[in-house]
Amino acid sequence: MNRWNGIGRSDVGLIRTVNQDAFAAIDQLGIWAVADGMGGHSGGDIAAHTAIQTIEAQALSLHEALRSGQQPATDLLSNLISDAHQAILDRTRSQPKLKGMGTTIVLLAIVPTPDPIAYLAHVGDSRAYRLRAGSLTPLTRDHSLIEKYLERGILTAVTAKSHPERHVLTRALGIPGSATPTIAAFPLHETDLVLLCSDGLTKMLEDNDIEQVLTQGQPNPTHLCNHLVNTALDRGGEDNVTVVVVAHQSA
Repeated sequence: MNRWNGIGRSDVGLIRTVNQDAFAAIDQLGIWAVADGMGGHSGGDIAAHTAIQTIEAQALSLHEALRSGQQPATDLLSNLISDAHQAILDRTRSQPKLKGMGTTIVLLAIVPTPDPIAYLAHVGDSRAYRLRAGSLTPLTRDHSLIEKYLERGILTAVTAKSHPERHVLTRALGIPGSATPTIAAFPLHETDLVLLCSDGLTKMLEDNDIEQVLTQGQPNPTHLCNHLVNTALDRGGEDNVTVVVVAHQSA
């Protein structure tokens, strides 16, 4: 057997009373995802779980379509993200009190070929990273006002950390007109690790901190998930924190 396995962990954190994050880990189909919801009246929780449930419901068809190669992966992922977006909008229409709810999404799909290719789609500020040979590389860029300001040179990395608009997103599922995903493909090595996470992790840990955690101790997904979440909690746990660590397994 030659496949990729992922382990996820989600924690409410030390400040929030409701966990509005959700994740999927469908190892047998090579699909993993993290969603970070937003909105009152439990809306964020509902939005995140609606997105994840949509992905889970379509995981088999996505897996089969990616393996067949008959449709562009970009189209397949875009369609799935669009369906998740529409499912949230439909829920809002049926329950007006949930108006304004939305969620981020970061979705990873790996086609288990001899030279595996990973496909990544994201909306919002939930992130993906790859660890290779001890070096951590971001695979996503946040869809946020702060990221736009950084790209334009309006802010520096230091000033961005305390900017009052640092949590404002420019894209999110469930918000009309803002659900276009960024989609990428990249090759994987068997020694790579891929991390998906909500911003509850990256608010507490800088990228170099994440790299240090991933390169210390036992190199297995369960240990690494626990170590990442526990480190975020040790540093204040200001938000819900969710991580999924995906690694190659041969047996």
